[in-house]
Amino acid sequence: MSDALSHNLTDPAGAAVPFFVLFMLIEMFAIRHEAVHDEHHVKGYLKQDTRASLLMGLGSIAFSVVFRTTAFLLYTVIYANFAIWHLSAKNPWTWVGVIIGVDLLFYTYHRFAHRVRLGWAGHQAHHSSVYFNLSTALRQKWNQWFEVVIWLPLPFIGVPPWMIYFTFSLNLIWQFHLHTEKIEKFPRPWEFIFNTPSHHRVHHGSDPIYLDRNYAGILIIWDRVFKSFQPEVQRPTYGLTVPVETYNVFALQYGEYQRIWRDVTRAGRLRDRLGYVFGPPGWAPRQ
Repeated sequence: MSDALSHNLTDPAGAAVPFFVLFMLIEMFAIRHEAVHDEHHVKGYLKQDTRASLLMGLGSIAFSVVFRTTAFLLYTVIYANFAIWHLSAKNPWTWVGVIIGVDLLFYTYHRFAHRVRLGWAGHQAHHSSVYFNLSTALRQKWNQWFEVVIWLPLPFIGVPPWMIYFTFSLNLIWQFHLHTEKIEKFPRPWEFIFNTPSHHRVHHGSDPIYLDRNYAGILIIWDRVFKSFQPEVQRPTYGLTVPVETYNVFALQYGEYQRIWRDVTRAGRLRDRLGYVFGPPGWAPRQ
């Protein structure tokens, strides 16, 4: 147990925050003459929208302290007492395996968060902006309960708990650069293997052709393998299919939970109540 606790919960993503801010400022400067605002397309930065994204990012950092500390202790107990073996962080192949494993589990979680309404209730906050810029990457959820569950297989197979979060932070750092329209496309081999801004713009699109596509974190290969890949064929319309029309961060974070509760309390049958919670977003009972 003491061995498992010997590392601090090092968070590269936290150390990267100043660089996130710097690149946001660079992007703001680069697109200052490109801002377009009409009923069909919005580009650039809007003060209220950016403020909401930054507040949601700060809130996410605060909540992650609680969730990560709790999860870290749970993983440590599992790692120390139930792991089938202990993988060495000194072995480079351990790092390769953990990076790939974390990325596959992220894909699994991300797909769940889009296809099960209870998961979507937390994740939709990240998709709530009709703008797509680097500040959108910081528009993170405060409800991180499912991430505690999704990493559970890793300590059981001997991944040191500190390594799980270190690797996930690297995954999040990668995803920061995906939230921009200033990078069009990389060379085709890179686009085939890795998640890129072009692929992630599709993921944030609310157009029917783009819905529930490109769940990848680092490797877009998962979407190709599991048939959820969609190339970018036109500029996406960003945001939710039903716009929230608010910059109130509490409404953005918890509004969908309220709507689930409203639907559940109005439903007359148990199967309908379960459908409103565990069905896909937009699910409704057949008339």
